[in-house]
Amino acid sequence: MTDVEKARPASQQVPSDLEDFAQGIADQVESFLLALREIARSEDPGRAVPLLLLEVSQLLLAGGRLGVHTDFVPHERWEPDAGPEDDLDALRERLVQLLGDIDGFTEIFDPYADPPELLHASVSDDLADIAASVAHGLRHYRAGHTDEALWWWQFSYVSSWGGEASAVLRALQSVIAHDRLDSTGEAIVTS
Repeated sequence: MTDVEKARPASQQVPSDLEDFAQGIADQVESFLLALREIARSEDPGRAVPLLLLEVSQLLLAGGRLGVHTDFVPHERWEPDAGPEDDLDALRERLVQLLGDIDGFTEIFDPYADPPELLHASVSDDLADIAASVAHGLRHYRAGHTDEALWWWQFSYVSSWGGEASAVLRALQSVIAHDRLDSTGEAIVTS
């Protein structure tokens, strides 16, 4: 429990099991953000694509853990200031350059819509958006607002980054599948 949380009234403190859960999510988010920045610095898409697939898969595991919990409700009715937002434009641009032609993809936006709606997206945009969402929760967590961090991570997983990460995962997996299974002999991504 952080010093900020210890100073809160007992009615506003997060139970220790949720504190441990939040610490696990925070660790996974931090790992994802560090790995994403490191992968974006790479100049080898053949290595970057499988690593991105792994990192997105691991983040989705954290999201799945958030999704099985009943709704988290923060103690305050307003969102405390989480601090300045990270500037992710440089990260996004490095990913665009790294991924090149495989950055853009098409997905079904809502498989339950009739007819299904196709959406054109990019891996770089989605990864930067995901990073911004999970980093926002991490800033709350580091500021001692564990209840707000859990609420934010769960809400943003369900409303945005979970779907984006699932789409990116499918796109990256498709790139790897085409690279390894297509019989044309031409690699999409060289490794």
